[in-house]
Amino acid sequence: MRLDLKTKPIRILIEIKGKVQGVGFRPTVYRYAVERKLIGWVSNSSTGVIIEVQGTKDKVEDFIATLKKFPPSRAEITALQITEIKPQKGTSFKVLSSIPGKEMKTRISPDIAVCKDCLRELFDNKNRRYLYPFINCTNCGPRFTIIKNIPYDRFNTTMKEFKMCKSCQDEYDNPSNRRFHAQPNACSVCGPQLSLIQNSPLEIQRISGTKSSESFQDSRGRFKILRIFNL
Repeated sequence: MRLDLKTKPIRILIEIKGKVQGVGFRPTVYRYAVERKLIGWVSNSSTGVIIEVQGTKDKVEDFIATLKKFPPSRAEITALQITEIKPQKGTSFKVLSSIPGKEMKTRISPDIAVCKDCLRELFDNKNRRYLYPFINCTNCGPRFTIIKNIPYDRFNTTMKEFKMCKSCQDEYDNPSNRRFHAQPNACSVCGPQLSLIQNSPLEIQRISGTKSSESFQDSRGRFKILRIFNL
């Protein structure tokens, strides 16, 4: 019996360099792979992103073409190397922990202004992130200013000190959520808090929710001049 080449699985290793960390690259790869029912994995590395993907030749080729044509909007691919490798057993596509390496050379995204979706949540008084000043998602928020090392993962950022609450962790683990694998994911329950330090007399005040704007006003309702640091 002759095996049909159209149904015979192939597996390829893809090594991508450029600005591919902190831009939602892994969630995008995951989505493209799952849509085509491919198996394998994606991971950050110290030089970029590494992907192993397996499926029929036509679906793998379509996956590569789509990734090249429609990468995340803020990504910049400078090099893409493809190597065919031996197929392996498996049933799913996964986002794996980052792969450390001796060479540490990759580009990290700058901080990204708050997106429209986060702005809508920020001013929705029924949303659990209502007026939370450090709101973010896969498409926006801090990147360069929080990273301490590469690959870009939470444990390599200043967010390492903030363990996600159950609600944030559920978002992080949910492929259909826009905070899927968003490294700075946080909320007012588990994330960084805003504090106001008054010099005279010395006073430290934790600010949250609707009190945030009131804390920056004087007795006449005029906004004070502030110095912001340690974000």
